[in-house]
Amino acid sequence: MGQLHKRFTDEQVKDMLGRYVRKEIEGTAIRAVLGIGKTRFFQLLHRYQATPQDFSIAYARRRPPRRLDPTIEQHIVKELAIDRQAIQNPAIPLKSYNYSYVRTRLQTRYRQRVALSTIIARAKQHGFYLPRRPRKRHTREVLTRYVGELIQHDASHHLWAPAAQEKWYLITSLDDFSRYLLYAVLLKRETLWAHLLALQTVVVRWGFPYAYYVDCHSFFRYVRGRDVLPRDFLLAPTEYETQWKQVLKECGIQPLYALSPQAKWKIERPYGWLQDHLIRTCIRESVTTLEAANHILAREVHHYNDVQVHSTTGEVPVRRFRQALGQRQSLWREFRLPSPLRSVKDLFALRLQRMVDGYRRVSVHGVSLQVRGASPGQLLTLRLYPLRLDLTEVRCWHEGALLDVQRIKADELKGVHV
Repeated sequence: MGQLHKRFTDEQVKDMLGRYVRKEIEGTAIRAVLGIGKTRFFQLLHRYQATPQDFSIAYARRRPPRRLDPTIEQHIVKELAIDRQAIQNPAIPLKSYNYSYVRTRLQTRYRQRVALSTIIARAKQHGFYLPRRPRKRHTREVLTRYVGELIQHDASHHLWAPAAQEKWYLITSLDDFSRYLLYAVLLKRETLWAHLLALQTVVVRWGFPYAYYVDCHSFFRYVRGRDVLPRDFLLAPTEYETQWKQVLKECGIQPLYALSPQAKWKIERPYGWLQDHLIRTCIRESVTTLEAANHILAREVHHYNDVQVHSTTGEVPVRRFRQALGQRQSLWREFRLPSPLRSVKDLFALRLQRMVDGYRRVSVHGVSLQVRGASPGQLLTLRLYPLRLDLTEVRCWHEGALLDVQRIKADELKGVHV
């Protein structure tokens, strides 16, 4: 049976209650007609007797509008104002507002929980809203079947911390199947050694993956007509292999290259969330040092890997990664030094070839080294491994034998940029 005010008018009910008061009709008859119980009947009767002229059975649910706490609204506007200032700065790679970030910021910074729709409504109300730019549609899917099948490796150069007034390089390595970030660090300079150190960190911890996917930077791939061969390289250009490719070859890892900007976007897309959050947090915490920025980066990587559900896989990256390992859905190979190498310093090193002169010496960009155990005329492979920023270890190899190990100050190796 429907509600009373939908079945009868005010005048009809008033007429029946008036006749009951005048004892012209019994209450049981009225209750039967109205389809109500005794309690409800006497409630209506009491209201009728109190104000017969204003009596009405119609009612409206009145829920007082929930007013947002002024402090919360103040914090929303404050956070959005910070974003607007960053968006308007052409040197900062932020082009839109991130309302989800603002919601997370309110929870972690101010312990305030606000619905995303509320934040968007306040953004529109206060002028912190930009219409979405049309974007090209792309297929977001995982093309690999195993962890360790493809490692996406990339470097980005941006103004990550505007207060520092200096652009830094973000070097990252990511497992394609799980979207798990294996490596991330901010550096002032992008060097070949920085990429080799990233490779070493991944391989030593997880093992040898099947393939590495990089762009066509001269660190990774020689392009004839674009890159200049080393002065002491004697073979044909088609036979030249970069230091990066030589290390991968010795590790048994297949190098893959993004041959177009469109392919490069596939590498950079997974880093969008991390880069976006890193910049916004560095702005809010007024980061001015590389150390502080790397501390924030570590926090964001933890959130990305261990907390955030990835939009493509629909899973938390670390859970997807560990589950695949547990189910042996992996192409990682156990890390073992290839024979006859003795140390990671031999594998993840910069390589030079030098001929031993009549005094059993070799020259490395002006630095003369007396090599113990070497004979005149031997062709040595020198493996250079930076121990510190100011010190490099030179390991001298010949036909699978380690002849000598020496250390040289970095400022003496002016022609070798590590």
